[in-house]
Amino acid sequence: MSMPESQRPQQLPDTARARLQASAQGRPCFTSDLSVNEFVLTTQAGFEPLGLVMGTCIYHIGAQSGRWSVSQELPILTQALYNARELAMGRMESEADALGAEGVIGVEVRARSYELSSDIMEFVAVGTAIRTSDQGNGRPPLRTPQGRPFTSHLSGQDFWTLIQHGWAPRALVMGTCVYHVAHLSFRQVLQNAGQNTELGVFTQAVYDAREISMARMQYEGQQVGADGIVGVDVTEDAWIWGSHAIEFFSMGTAVARFQPDATPVTPTMTMPLTD
Repeated sequence: MSMPESQRPQQLPDTARARLQASAQGRPCFTSDLSVNEFVLTTQAGFEPLGLVMGTCIYHIGAQSGRWSVSQELPILTQALYNARELAMGRMESEADALGAEGVIGVEVRARSYELSSDIMEFVAVGTAIRTSDQGNGRPPLRTPQGRPFTSHLSGQDFWTLIQHGWAPRALVMGTCVYHVAHLSFRQVLQNAGQNTELGVFTQAVYDAREISMARMQYEGQQVGADGIVGVDVTEDAWIWGSHAIEFFSMGTAVARFQPDATPVTPTMTMPLTD
């Protein structure tokens, strides 16, 4: 299955360009979804917030069904969810690029269905664009090899900790897999009736689907030259497909080391301004 391209710039609507232009010129004051503690720690890490950036995509999800008794991936649905999220992410990155940002932190990627139609979904990516305010600190450029702003779902506190210990975010990486879990046969249902027993067919299907999702997220991390992925979250949603078609979605921030950790670790060391 081909992975969608997330690095190419996305066209922005006129209203978004007007807002970003005003922000780039210093009016009005910057906006941010960072908490007070996150904001202060971000500035202490040598960065300044430029503005709240977002991207959205309303997507029509096509149809695909699996065989009743076979556990298998539904690639048409998987590809649709990949494409929709990547479009939203790409537009958020384009907004950050318009502000001259080095990256976007605190990114949230949300999905919701609409009552307009059961097969229409909106995907939204939102975060705070930042740029460095502390040159000569030994940090390498944090933009991606393609020259795009980095993305990260880490909080301001986690971002501060990462930078302080010689690590830098590379990109928000994702993996998804829409999987059809086979139905039990009538004979299997009768055999399990009234008994405590593992449902091996279900276990294996869910195991396989999560592994596919995780592997795709790790592949994206390798593509940006990451040493690892932190803050990984794996979620499951049935969305519009019913109980036997499930999306497994993995997301985390790919990170790379830029200098050895010289911070002494002692029992008395504390991080300022934590929640």
